[in-house]
Amino acid sequence: MIKGPIVIAEDDLDDQELYTAALQEIGINNHQHFFNNGKSALEYLVNTEEQPFIILSDINMPEMSGLELKKTIQDDPYLCTKGIPFVFISTNASKVSVRHAYALGVQGYFQKPDSMDQIKAMLRTLFEYWERCRHINSTFE
Repeated sequence: MIKGPIVIAEDDLDDQELYTAALQEIGINNHQHFFNNGKSALEYLVNTEEQPFIILSDINMPEMSGLELKKTIQDDPYLCTKGIPFVFISTNASKVSVRHAYALGVQGYFQKPDSMDQIKAMLRTLFEYWERCRHINSTFE
């Protein structure tokens, strides 16, 4: 498995608990950092010396939306060079939101699943992809 903590920007506490349980059930043991809004996630990213594995973010959050978080990361030279994969998971799956997300260079956009089995399948797909993909957290031989 790829090293580094998983950053999850999600303001719904029930969804946070579902992600924790789903990740555990599919065998992803990376430490998880949860943030209730983009602003607190950004503060962590700017101040940590850790190299996060991935950012999973909701779109609609108080104080700073997921789109604002992604734009701020993209515009910040330090954070941009960290090369952290950024994926949206949101109930908002409108064409406009998806278009805005990809214009900001997001690596994925998923509509929030309705069941635990669907959440596990989505996360399994995401983590299998990033485990195989070469990026800053990859182990190069």
